[in-house]
Amino acid sequence: MNLAEIFIRRPIMTTLAMLAILVFGIIAYRALPVSNLPNVDYPTLEVSASLPGASPETMAAAVATPLEREFSTIAGIDSMSSMSTQGGTEITLQFTLSRNIDAAAQDVQAAIARSQAMLPADMPTPPSYQKVNPADQPVLYMAVYSDTLSPSTVDDYADTLMAQRISMISGVAQVQLYAAQKYAVRVQLDPQALATRGIGVDEVTDAIKNANVNLPTGTLFGTHKSFVVQANGQLQNAAAYRPLIVAYRNGAPVRLEALGQVLDSVQNTKVVAWYNRVNAMVLAIQRQPGTNTIQVVDNIQRLLPTFRKEIPRSIHLDTLYDASISIRDSVGDVKFTLYLTLCLVVMVIFLFFRHYHSQSGAPYVDRGYILRDVPARLYG
Repeated sequence: MNLAEIFIRRPIMTTLAMLAILVFGIIAYRALPVSNLPNVDYPTLEVSASLPGASPETMAAAVATPLEREFSTIAGIDSMSSMSTQGGTEITLQFTLSRNIDAAAQDVQAAIARSQAMLPADMPTPPSYQKVNPADQPVLYMAVYSDTLSPSTVDDYADTLMAQRISMISGVAQVQLYAAQKYAVRVQLDPQALATRGIGVDEVTDAIKNANVNLPTGTLFGTHKSFVVQANGQLQNAAAYRPLIVAYRNGAPVRLEALGQVLDSVQNTKVVAWYNRVNAMVLAIQRQPGTNTIQVVDNIQRLLPTFRKEIPRSIHLDTLYDASISIRDSVGDVKFTLYLTLCLVVMVIFLFFRHYHSQSGAPYVDRGYILRDVPARLYG
């Protein structure tokens, strides 16, 4: 007796076994994660620090070096690389595969805290870190642009409305905004005007900082009511900055507009993206490891009509790259191959048994490799 004889003599058992394999196969097929590449999770952290106005050399010496000195004491680091640019530094820490990413993040946070005393005191924000996966590329790129609105207005809609809503979708890891155009007031000082009045750049900087505050000043208590006193000195646009008094010379105030140009602009004018010959911002959406790429993209696509209703009509939202398209084509090819294989197997089995049955005229033919003594009722 061999393996084939067991299934031939017990047709009910064979039918139930095939049905069980079919059911479990369908369940496993629907539960499979769909992605264009295998899922490889590298324990990697990226630390970012900014110091506006500092040169790359200053960022490398005053910011990157103290941080790297503290990071080198962390156990399990496989590689560490840093890149310093104008006003910014990014340090990438890749740990060994056996290192827990959450424990490594706590060690990095502790190292950042220890290095605070060695970092420049005028940094606007302390260094921050985020978990990244170099092997996980964005699954969707979308361009946000407008022909009439300013880039800062478009950036406001893309960052505060679209990016935050998309990041809440199940399966989305993070949403990055490339070529961001955040609103900022730029002061372009005239060196000749500063030298004529004997004013230094540090005086202008201090005057802007002292005039742009939003701090509580206390509470005013009365007999029946109490009032919170708040000095709201925040300046919202360039027009509010122009009459700012920087210093006094010969008893006369020297205002900021007399020392240069004060313009409504963006934070970074050196980075820009173009789409259809229009200044645009790009939303790069990354999925969580192990999730279905097609399902994540479909969830995002269902949200786009809501965005188009909430944003102004002059803001356009187009898809630049969709990783699910190639995956859908590959899945379609796999389905076609499975269906074709099933049809070929059934056809071959049908032709094989029908051919020998018609030649012999008997319900069973022994060809040397087919089982003997099979009951005729199985073929009746």
